[in-house]
Amino acid sequence: MNDTTLNHQLPPCTGGTVYTIRPGDSLLSLASRFNTTVEAITNANPGIVPTNLQIGQQICIPVKPVPGKCQGGFLYSIKPGDTFYNLANRFGIAVDSLIAANPGVDFNKLAVGQEICIPSTPPTPTKCPSGTFAYTIQSGDTYFRLAKRFNTTVRAIREANPTVDQNNLQTGQSICIPR
Repeated sequence: MNDTTLNHQLPPCTGGTVYTIRPGDSLLSLASRFNTTVEAITNANPGIVPTNLQIGQQICIPVKPVPGKCQGGFLYSIKPGDTFYNLANRFGIAVDSLIAANPGVDFNKLAVGQEICIPSTPPTPTKCPSGTFAYTIQSGDTYFRLAKRFNTTVRAIREANPTVDQNNLQTGQSICIPR
C-alpha cells in the first residue's frame, strides 16, 4: 500500500468541493453523486490512484459551472446554522429541488458565505414585483417571523403586500417577500 496516496497534498479546490472518502466510495459513484465525470475528478486530483481510494482521504470534486448561474432562482449566501433542510423549509421548496439546483455542492458541509442557488417555487397566482419573491404561508408564520427568517423588515413585507391583512395570514396563502 502506498501511503503517499492518503497523505498527498490536496491541491487548491477552487470552484469545487473538498470531499472526504467514505466506505464504499468510488470515483464513479462520486462522479454520479456530484454530477461530474471520473475524468474531471482525476484531473482535479493529480496523483490520485482511482483503484486505491483510502477512507479519510480528501479529494477535490470539481463542480460543473451552471449556465447563467442560478437560472430560474436566486443566489443565497449561507449563514451560520443553515442546512439544506431548513433552507428548503424556509423558502417553501423540496429538499430534492434544492439539491438538484446545486450540483456538486456537498449539502452536509455548507460553509458560511458559500453561495447556493435557491430555485424559485412553482408559479403562484401572486405576481411579485422585481426584488421580491413569492412565498407560501406556512402554519405559524407571522410578518415578524418572516422578516427575521428572510433578513428583511415587517415594514418591507407590508409594503410588498399592500392588500394582505397581516393579522389574518392563511396557510397556503401566497405573499411577496423582499430579497
